[in-house]
Amino acid sequence: MKKNPTYLLVVAGAIPDGAGRWLMHRRPLAKAHGGLWEFPGGKVEVSEKPTEALIRELHEELDIEIDPATIEPVSFAQRDAVDDEPGIVLLLYRVGEFAGTPRAVEGEGVGWFTAAEIDSLARPPLDIELAAKLRRLFPE
Repeated sequence: MKKNPTYLLVVAGAIPDGAGRWLMHRRPLAKAHGGLWEFPGGKVEVSEKPTEALIRELHEELDIEIDPATIEPVSFAQRDAVDDEPGIVLLLYRVGEFAGTPRAVEGEGVGWFTAAEIDSLARPPLDIELAAKLRRLFPE
């Protein structure tokens, strides 16, 4: 009997700067998709709400504080399980307000990019899909 696939729940933040740019985070070189650009975020821990995980992950990765009242769901993307690797469900949230100056605490860098510039960045497949959805929802 075949087992049901296991999925990891992952959250990411689409953080605008108010001037038509979005914050992207460059993944640590030693991790999967190392060196690629992504919307910052990470895995949801057991018994953690997705928005709680987003607040925690953005603090850990970028050293910023998020106002929970300004978080709104935008879209999601998923990848099915492959071989021994679990599937991924990636939830994208728009972050309206934050305190602090984003910096790469865990990754290789951060940057502010227009939607067109994001399209030219090397990104993991799910971030490519999410960037296209974000661009449709928030055109320049």
